[in-house]
Amino acid sequence: MLEVVVFLCGAVVMVIELAATRVLAPFLGTSTVVWTSIIGVILGALSLGYWWGGRLADRHPNPKALSLIILGAAVCTALIGFSRSFVVEMIQASGAGLHAGSLQAVLLLFAPAATLLGMVAPFAARIRMTDPERAGSTVGRLYALSTMGSIVGTFAGGFFLIAWFGSAAILFLMAGVLALASILCHVGSWPLKAGLAGVFVALYLLAASDARSLAASGIVDVDTPYQRVLVYPSRDFTTGRDMLAMSTGPEGVQGGVYPDDPQALALNYTRYLTLASHFAPDMRRVLVLGGGAYAFPKYVLGKHPQARVDVVELDPGITELARAHFFLPDDPRLNVRHEDARTFLNANTGRYDAIVVDVFNSHASIPFHLATLETARRLAAALDDDGVLLVNTITALEGPRSRLYKSFYATYARVFPQVHPVRTWSPGLKTDMQNVLLVCFKSPAPRPWISPDESAQARLDQRQPAPELDGALVLTDDYAPVERYLTGW
Repeated sequence: MLEVVVFLCGAVVMVIELAATRVLAPFLGTSTVVWTSIIGVILGALSLGYWWGGRLADRHPNPKALSLIILGAAVCTALIGFSRSFVVEMIQASGAGLHAGSLQAVLLLFAPAATLLGMVAPFAARIRMTDPERAGSTVGRLYALSTMGSIVGTFAGGFFLIAWFGSAAILFLMAGVLALASILCHVGSWPLKAGLAGVFVALYLLAASDARSLAASGIVDVDTPYQRVLVYPSRDFTTGRDMLAMSTGPEGVQGGVYPDDPQALALNYTRYLTLASHFAPDMRRVLVLGGGAYAFPKYVLGKHPQARVDVVELDPGITELARAHFFLPDDPRLNVRHEDARTFLNANTGRYDAIVVDVFNSHASIPFHLATLETARRLAAALDDDGVLLVNTITALEGPRSRLYKSFYATYARVFPQVHPVRTWSPGLKTDMQNVLLVCFKSPAPRPWISPDESAQARLDQRQPAPELDGALVLTDDYAPVERYLTGW
């Protein structure tokens, strides 16, 4: 049974590590900084556990002590489920930056459980070590079992468990598994351990039912195969209208719809995407990278009956939510492909009258491989000679964090003869993070920036002068330090 226990604990470590990304994402995003904090802290905690477990095993090499360690790990894992939101919200309110905040969150929430689980393999090896001449094979076998468990936990957690059960429920379920593993290790005091296992399973069921009750009240909190997504009732602060919002990160709303007018563009920046209609009024083929709430694809389907729209959305869970809550229709002119936008562009041979890139939906997590010179070249190859490309970026126009904006501009200007920044948030400070639209053309021929439509003209008037490119970097697949630029480093 000891070997089974080692395998289970190895699996639970990796499920907890993967769940950490979903716990932190709504507050800190899923950038490389957050992943680095998770991996580094948990590796450090495991190392501490290996050392501590080995020392303790030399003093008390018996299954009872190991059973108590595993039971402690079960309690710590359950405590993550209880305290996750409070701890991360407290850190966020303290003003800690992304680097310090993510480190603090992982240390407080996940390091205790990881440390205790790190103690299991060396402790088990000491218990099994009865023949000094076979010490090497004993240690090797148990560590191999622990690693095999981690492999199973990685694939099961990443491919199935978290998407099926959600980040909160899976933590309570893993706590229940550890409580049962404690019984397998040492039956003593089994009623207490079994009772704790039952409590953890009950908490798992409660967390699962809580998600259903939230959905019944109009709030959807779901873990898709790629991310954690919130859908909830909100209000448009510019118009005062009721709105249904979608959030996939710590910066508020990434998608929205007016339930009483599903065809209207609820988010301000999406209204600026209609500039595609100004520059390509007769568009017939449209490519949208990034589906979200599918606001712009719905707009094109409604306003351009001759147009066909290809949408590339990585996450099929997002598309399901758009169909269930954001009035995404089944339309023969809409073709949705679930794959990474860059892989689509790499294989694409079609040409489009208008392309909209809306994949930078969070300044805490920018997919760097879609911000590079190589991507810009692929977009140019996919754009018709008279077409228009609109890239929605999230950046600051001025100040320390404007280096990302300047680098975006420099990168696209290397490929497109015309790159026009358009500010979509005029009341705010230029040093604030905001949506800035890059309007790009393949031809150097002048394009009209005058419209008889007043609302369109108001948006056209938000065109900004080209930025000074001091400190700008042409971003490439080899070197694109977008997260460093976001923090102003």
